[in-house]
Amino acid sequence: MAQNETGIRLAPEPRLAQFCIDVLLATGTDMATAEAASGAMMHGSVHGVDSHGVRLLDHYVGAFRGGRLNKSPDLKLERTRGGTAMLDADHGHGARATYAAIDHACQMAGECGIAAVGIRNSSHFGPAGAYTMAAANRGMLALTVCNSDSFVRLHDGASRFHGTNPISVALPSGEENPWLLDMATSAVPYNRVLLYRSLDQELPEGIASDHEGVDTTDPHAVEMLAPVGGAFGFKGAGLGGFAEILSAVMTGMRLSPDILPMGGPDMSSPREMGAFVMVLDPDAFAGAELVRAGMQRYLGLLRGSPAREGARVMAPGDREWDVARQRRAEGIPIDPDTVQAMRALADEYGLSVPF
Repeated sequence: MAQNETGIRLAPEPRLAQFCIDVLLATGTDMATAEAASGAMMHGSVHGVDSHGVRLLDHYVGAFRGGRLNKSPDLKLERTRGGTAMLDADHGHGARATYAAIDHACQMAGECGIAAVGIRNSSHFGPAGAYTMAAANRGMLALTVCNSDSFVRLHDGASRFHGTNPISVALPSGEENPWLLDMATSAVPYNRVLLYRSLDQELPEGIASDHEGVDTTDPHAVEMLAPVGGAFGFKGAGLGGFAEILSAVMTGMRLSPDILPMGGPDMSSPREMGAFVMVLDPDAFAGAELVRAGMQRYLGLLRGSPAREGARVMAPGDREWDVARQRRAEGIPIDPDTVQAMRALADEYGLSVPF
């Protein structure tokens, strides 16, 4: 498809998804892993979470090749109580483990009303919203969190401490799309910095710092990220700690300072990361019908709330649905660095590029 003046290419969603699957299969992964990793990346790219979209494909290929990720993991679920379980991911791709955890949690919540699954021996899982949305599409409310290697300073801190530690919550809204919150507890995810580097654009103010903890807008000078909240960044640091406790402490996995860096140089050792999902069945509370009615009333009031001049009041997820409609119609934008990486992968594996 056409290339615009910034060097960004546009790719149709089905072709791009199939390309990701074909590349991962060519590296030797099993089909379940290829489909899960592709599904998570495509969720990011379709909904405008480009930092966690298909630009991760080349990184994942390197992790599979290096041995960091198990290409054919043997996932094992241990049901610990009526509504709780632990899932051992066998050092597989994080998306493979987290989709499986959500599936188990939905089944248990159908029995118990509420269920939680801790995930052990996992790895980077991409956009957290992919998994809560999967549960919401089954009529459930879901929470998903994970931690990652240290890259976010504490409030008033001058060194890396937490990972970007995302939090996502989703539930059915009574509309076509669920209510979906998907946020990093850093001001932005680090992959957003990499995207700005690729596009050679300055960062917004107050989201990243250099090696001394001083704010910078130069994506090439970034050494750490700020916690979400700006001058009130203690709130973001606290939320990052919440994700840390559920993901690492409750699962017995590594804290952020102990996790191997995502970018290497060691791409052969498993990162031993944790994650955590929780699912609630609305029928165990007010009932699915009443919950949907309540959400419709809530969203109607929210979107009808007065907006500032020239602005629009949006619910969590509204921006994503707008982006998804546009991208499904016009194509998914691929940044220049990812275009180059995909061309190299296509040449190596004898595939056609999707753009």
